[in-house]
Formats: sequence, C-alpha cells, structure tokens
Amino acid sequence: MATRKGDTLIFQKPPTVAAYGAVGGKKEGEGPLASRFDLLFEENTLGEKTWEKAESTLQRHCIELTLKKAQTTLPQISLVVGGDLQNQCTATAYTLRELDVPFAGLYGACSTMAEGLGLTACLASAGLVDKALAVTSSHFCAAERQFRPPLDYGGKRTPTAQWTATGAGCCLVQPAGCGPYVQAVTFGRVRDYEITDINNMGAAMAPAAAETLLRYFADTGASPQDFDRIFTGDLGLVGSTLLKQILAGEGLQLDNHDDCGLLLYDRETQQVQAGGSGAGCSASVLCAHVLPALHEGRLQRVLFLSTGALMSQTTFLQGESIPGIAHLVELRARQEGNT
Repeated sequence: MATRKGDTLIFQKPPTVAAYGAVGGKKEGEGPLASRFDLLFEENTLGEKTWEKAESTLQRHCIELTLKKAQTTLPQISLVVGGDLQNQCTATAYTLRELDVPFAGLYGACSTMAEGLGLTACLASAGLVDKALAVTSSHFCAAERQFRPPLDYGGKRTPTAQWTATGAGCCLVQPAGCGPYVQAVTFGRVRDYEITDINNMGAAMAPAAAETLLRYFADTGASPQDFDRIFTGDLGLVGSTLLKQILAGEGLQLDNHDDCGLLLYDRETQQVQAGGSGAGCSASVLCAHVLPALHEGRLQRVLFLSTGALMSQTTFLQGESIPGIAHLVELRARQEGNT
C-alpha cells in the first residue's frame, strides 16, 4: 500500500515496471533516440487506410512487443489503462476492441503516460491487479487533422509550435519484481494561466509542471539535487525555459532537467520548431530512454513528469484559454535501502 503525504503517494513496497516497449514513426526514426526504439516504421500509414487506424496499429504493436518482452500473454493482464489525443480516446478504444481485456480509458492529453503509469502503480500496490498495462500514443497526422485542419494546407508553423510525435509507449506494471520501481506518484491539479495561443502549449503547461514539482518537493522533503535527472514531457524549448524561470523564482535551480520534447528530435536538423509534443512523445521517450537507463543502472533515481494541455478544438474556437496539468512519477533503479 501507499502512504499519503499531501498530494504525493509513497509506496512502501514499490511496484515494478516489469517490461516496456517503444514504437515510433519515420521522423522519430531520424531523431537522436532512433536506435533505442523497439520498432520504427518508415511510413506513417503503417499500411492502414487512415491516420486514425494507423495510430491504433501503432499501439497494438507496442502492446505486443511489451508482452513479448515480459513473456506474458493477454489473458494474464488484469487491466489496460490508456489513452490518446483523438476524440473520445478512439485510437486506444479501437486497439482494445481487438484484444478482449479489461480497459479503462484516460484523457490527460500529453500527460496521459505519467497518469496511466501512476494509476497502474497504485492498483498494483494495493493488490488490485496482478499485471496491468499503461499505454499511450499520438500520431502527427491524426492530431493535426483534429486540431489544425486541413492537414494538407501546409501553413507556416510558428517558432513556439511543437511537433506531435508519431509514437507509442507501453509499460507492464506489477506488484513486485526486479525493477525499475515506481517509488512515488504525485497527481497534478488543473491550472489555467490564461494562455490562449494553440501554438504555444509549452507556456500553457509550464506553470502546472512547476506547481506539481513544488508540491512533490514540499510533500517529500526532497530537492532537485537528489535526482540523477528530472524529465518533463513535453514542454519543449519555450516551456522548459519558463519552468526553470518559475522554479528559480522559488529558489530552486533545475540543473539536471531534460525535456522529452527536446530529446526525441534534433531541433537543428528536423524542423520541429520548439520541440516534440503529443501523448506519444513522453511515452516513447520514457520507454526508449528513461526506463532502459534505470534498468541498466546508468540512472538510479529520476522524476518523470508528463504535462498536458486540456483543451479541445471546440474550446479553442470558442476563445477559451488552455488549462494545464502535470502528473509526476518517481522512478528508481533499486528499492530504497537495497544496493
């Protein structure tokens, strides 16, 4: 079970991420993390007739790879917790209609991976699931068609805009195992700082990221220097700069920070403006980069913080501002007290 301190749940016997998988598209295969993906596709249709079906196929491959790595089959899965950016989480729902396992859908926008990982860790810690999957994806073309139609318009992107990743990440979480471990979870609160620019998500999400980090530090007594790295996903260049400014104003220096949106792509060569975004961005970086580093002992203790802009195409057209949220997961290579 977990002990609650403020907004933070600390696991006395931390559940483990027993296996993980990362799948990406063509642009992800041209980026700095390409060699660390389990599977990359050279064309983003994945052989399907629509972008939306392609995203479901992306998820299915990711789930299948994760199960294969864990030497586990679908009938052994107690629950799948997941979501995406499509209306009503249809990419995930259409994936799960073929798999015949219990499913709980999530919508946290780009924060969905940390939200799903945190929730499955809570269920595993409480003994309510034996094996649970947290899965998340996004697809550049499906997201652009939904939020910035028409897709083939080819309008110029602003410097603050971010590139929606075509990618998926999946984690198999269970009550015990050999790690990496989920040591703590801090679920975020919805915050709105009156950002209305749909092309500046980093600015909309950065204050929520700062608040969740500050709450976690206050709850646990930890400081940024206690961690090998602090990963946000995905604030991009603009949001990352703003996050550091906010925390500096609170007396905290974030010198060990990486953003998933800046790790996934090379901004100098890939024309992604302020970096990567999308629910699949932090999910794929977590499963291709962060968890392997913990598993191999290259990292020992990290914070993984996914951020989400909780808007829709309807609220944007109505002139609404963009609420943000950030969920935090503390991950360790070893259980506390063990070497």
